[in-house]
Amino acid sequence: MIASTRIKPDAVLVDASEVARNALVSDVDKSDVGEHLGHDVEGERVVSHYFACARPGYRGWRWSVTVTRASRQKAVTVDEIVLIPGDGAITAPAWVPYKERIQPGDLSPGDLLPVEDDDARLVPTYSFGDDPSVDPLGDSLDDEGRAQVRRVAEELFLGRVRTLSPEGRAQAAQRWYDGDGGPETTLAQSAPAQCFSCGFLLRLTGTFSDTFGVCANGNANDDGRVVTFNHGCGAHSEAQLSKKQQAVPPPDHVFDTLTPGDIETF
Repeated sequence: MIASTRIKPDAVLVDASEVARNALVSDVDKSDVGEHLGHDVEGERVVSHYFACARPGYRGWRWSVTVTRASRQKAVTVDEIVLIPGDGAITAPAWVPYKERIQPGDLSPGDLLPVEDDDARLVPTYSFGDDPSVDPLGDSLDDEGRAQVRRVAEELFLGRVRTLSPEGRAQAAQRWYDGDGGPETTLAQSAPAQCFSCGFLLRLTGTFSDTFGVCANGNANDDGRVVTFNHGCGAHSEAQLSKKQQAVPPPDHVFDTLTPGDIETF
């Protein structure tokens, strides 16, 4: 069993809070530096002292001044001065790559969104595996192998070099089911009937045939979009208005038999 060794705090560096403060105020405005918040032992003869940040707009942030000293030397040296967030600090959200931030509708004419060769959502058209880097015989495909797959697909007139993998189909199904065309939307919950019995539903074939279809009602919100069978809206083909919702019929026309002569007799 290997025992863990705890680094012994360096007394000289722990007591060097004023040295750290002096170095800090020489680098930033004195008004931006608050009280001493403590220290951390970073390593052997390395200590970081923390000071509250009084700069406007930096609530919860703190200054960190790291100090050290050479072996058998009493002189304290400042390593770095940085501003770091503390508990409750207002910070920018985590950075997300641009490709992952793109949402449906963001692409403009001329924009390109290339798909990686190893995208798990796609597999070679001729195979049924869920790993696009492995061919049907179980051998790994390198860049040349994938290029050969494309050439073979073109020669056999397969049309598409790659198609959806089981993982890609599962992701699409879950996204559609949870989206605006799914059963949990307010529109679906208040619908008089479900899309399953609607005459405007065009059913999909293949893997999605038992769950999804496409709405073909030009008056519906989901026209041309994928919907689940248990979705619904007020534009259902069999929707009927109740008597209270029906328009009041106009009264019968009145046939006027009075003539100018009859009016004069009154």
